[in-house]
Amino acid sequence: MERKWRVLIVVCIAVFMLLLDITVVNVALPNIEKELHTSFTDLQWVVDAYALTLAATMLNAGSLGDLLGRKRVFLVAIALFTIASALCGAATSPLWLIIARGAQGIGGAGMFAVSLAIISQEFHGRERGTAFGIWGATVGMAVAIGPLVGGALTTYVGWRWIFFVNIPIGVACVAGGVRQLHESRDEEHGGFDLPGLVTLTGGLFALVLGLFRGTDWGWSSGRIVGLFAAAAVLLVAFALIEMRQEAPMFDFQLFRVPTFTGAQITAFTISSGMFAQFLFLPLYLENVLGYSAVGAGVRFLPLSLVSFVVAPIAGRLSARVPVRFLLSGGLATIGVALLLMWDVKLGSSWTTLLAGFIVGGIGIGLVNAPLASTSVSVVEPRRAGMASGINNTFRQIGIATGIAALGAIFQSRIASHLAASGKVPAGQVDRFAQAVSSGATSQALKAVPAQAREQAAKLADAAFISGLNEILLVASIVLFAGALLALVLVRQRDFVASGAAVAAEAG
Repeated sequence: MERKWRVLIVVCIAVFMLLLDITVVNVALPNIEKELHTSFTDLQWVVDAYALTLAATMLNAGSLGDLLGRKRVFLVAIALFTIASALCGAATSPLWLIIARGAQGIGGAGMFAVSLAIISQEFHGRERGTAFGIWGATVGMAVAIGPLVGGALTTYVGWRWIFFVNIPIGVACVAGGVRQLHESRDEEHGGFDLPGLVTLTGGLFALVLGLFRGTDWGWSSGRIVGLFAAAAVLLVAFALIEMRQEAPMFDFQLFRVPTFTGAQITAFTISSGMFAQFLFLPLYLENVLGYSAVGAGVRFLPLSLVSFVVAPIAGRLSARVPVRFLLSGGLATIGVALLLMWDVKLGSSWTTLLAGFIVGGIGIGLVNAPLASTSVSVVEPRRAGMASGINNTFRQIGIATGIAALGAIFQSRIASHLAASGKVPAGQVDRFAQAVSSGATSQALKAVPAQAREQAAKLADAAFISGLNEILLVASIVLFAGALLALVLVRQRDFVASGAAVAAEAG
């Protein structure tokens, strides 16, 4: 096997490991709650700490890769992620676990941010399309298969092993990376940008934290308004700093290239519209339909397997078909998939979602590989780290925004359904709606008199389904809008890097 394919294997295994940790923890939360005696807020932070640091440090990690060397940043990031995973598994308190999860996110950002740049330097021509297809399939499968892996590990060996399993994988990736990766950097990089680093990290942290906590703290509360104000000030300051740099870590001039803008919109759209659903759909399978964590994960397999098969095909097609048709068509296909899942009813079986899972897998496969290639093929190869960092930042911000926005719509619809039923006292609607939307219905039902518990459970399930249908419809509209923008913005003539699609499309 040629060295470049061994490089691809190392990179994909590392990316699979870091993305798996976004969703793998969700199904283990009840077990963590029992053993560490955590509050519901603690559990939310176990999930959010990882996503927060991952999103807030992604772009900085890409810039550091361009400056210090992508191999160096990649290996240090894997080492940090592996050590943090060991600390997560050894946690004896909620605070310990939350801090270790934050460290995991920083390591994950380093790996994710430079992964596309590393692949880009190794592959050219049609082989690049295949390599990006495999990378895209890895991304889709990691996100979709997380509930299954987390459920199996939690059920059979204990929740700590969702973290301990990363240790041998991380060690193997470091060893493989040391031997196989070649160093590369941007020789014209302007140096370490401390003001940019501080303002960007602080601004993204405040923005993502506000999005995550808006529903619980109240969108008009002083804390949320203050976070959004701080995010606005810091991000504006970052933009002003970067515009005055000769070699910025975030080149805003890139957004003058329509294809680059279209790639970021595509990344945001697929993450906010589809990947954010992976928080809500497992709750439906487990809490409404009653499947175990393993059972819910198994039912996600059609989506992940189809995505895994389609992504390499889409990668190869990107050398023959204008990329905008793949990106736009993929987003539209996912929009159709969400409409196929829509209109779930009380009493529906999981097969109601099956057609949507299959079509959604096709759409994810069509988007992920061409998107990965597009994000680095509209800049010079030496700036690939920055470009991939920007694209991956938009992916993570998309997930955060999707979870926050869809979560707010979801909970509001559930509250409306409960209030309209007339069976829940007005003063308890919001509290019961929060319990239903967060998957804590069984705990809330303990406070209901035994003779009314069955009726209350059916009401909770009906309210949950009402909220799920609402967000599936809203997300489908978002995806169709993203598909239209991708079709208009992505242009073949904007591709400048080796391996870009070769069709000489005029517009």
